[in-house]
Amino acid sequence: MGNNEQPLESTRQRLDKWLFFARMAKSRSLAQSYIQSGHVKVNGAAVRQPSHMMKVGDRLEIGFERMDKVLIVKSGGVRRGPYEEARLLYDDQTPPREPSDRLTPLEQAMREPGSGRPTKKERRALDRFLSDSDGSKD
Repeated sequence: MGNNEQPLESTRQRLDKWLFFARMAKSRSLAQSYIQSGHVKVNGAAVRQPSHMMKVGDRLEIGFERMDKVLIVKSGGVRRGPYEEARLLYDDQTPPREPSDRLTPLEQAMREPGSGRPTKKERRALDRFLSDSDGSKD
């Protein structure tokens, strides 16, 4: 066997390891807990074993807290690299989310400029404006 040939086992990879390499989980232990809690399906079947061996062409359905992902495995990972490298491990088949009327927590936290309570500077300008317009001086 030459240096360029890969062993037969490399065509299959542990599910938890692949999720970590593909940057779907921040750590392997988090990936394992996702799998054990039933958030990951491989080819439509729920998998609860982190050691489940998956291969190229498998269809993964991952149910995250904020979004669901549908991925087709394109290759096995060798390491957890940058996003650009991890992106090459899968083909994202996630259907686009339909727009909802509910605001996300980020949208709820952000305010439109000029709405809500005035700042101290705006308050002073408003006081100046109101005192000038009625003709009275403080």
